[in-house]
Amino acid sequence: MTTRRQMLRSALLGGGATVVAATAMGSLGPEAAFAAGPVQPEPGVPDPGFAEGRIRAVKGNTLVVLGSNLVFHRIRVVDGTSLWKLGPVGFDAARPGDGLYARGVRMPDGMLAAESVWLNIVNIKGHVRNITSEKIHLDHNGKDVLCHVVAGTSVAVHSDAPPTADLSLLRVGQHVQILGAWRPDTNEVDIATVFSPH
Repeated sequence: MTTRRQMLRSALLGGGATVVAATAMGSLGPEAAFAAGPVQPEPGVPDPGFAEGRIRAVKGNTLVVLGSNLVFHRIRVVDGTSLWKLGPVGFDAARPGDGLYARGVRMPDGMLAAESVWLNIVNIKGHVRNITSEKIHLDHNGKDVLCHVVAGTSVAVHSDAPPTADLSLLRVGQHVQILGAWRPDTNEVDIATVFSPH
């Protein structure tokens, strides 16, 4: 049986042959960005299948990314790569300045053949300072983060209940966790999911 990694490797080495649809290969959801990779490296050793940073350039189907450790990464996006930016998006949604997390297969030349790319993803916890039908002001470690409700996209998950677009059960002072998409160079986030313990 061919694995996802083998398909990506053959697509990249074989000149970009079509790979099965991204949704058939795994989650497009933001939660997957924070999941551990399939093989854990030794403690203290960088994970070769992971890259993070900010996009400096988009060249063809390759993202040039400067990591927070000041190391440049070249990330190749192929037909089977899933991309997320508040929801599933096409490659044309990637812009210089976007933050990025990527998982994939490291090629012999150092390029990362991406399985999944998450653009501007944030996973923050804090207390609700103020809430309206359009915005949540979140106190995140003493800093104000303005979280925008996006019609047709933003949902709340209360305890073990199914996701709902109704955010009216959230209250000032409540502790929440927000997955969303950062608006680069601001303190603002577009909400994908708000997790509430009750």
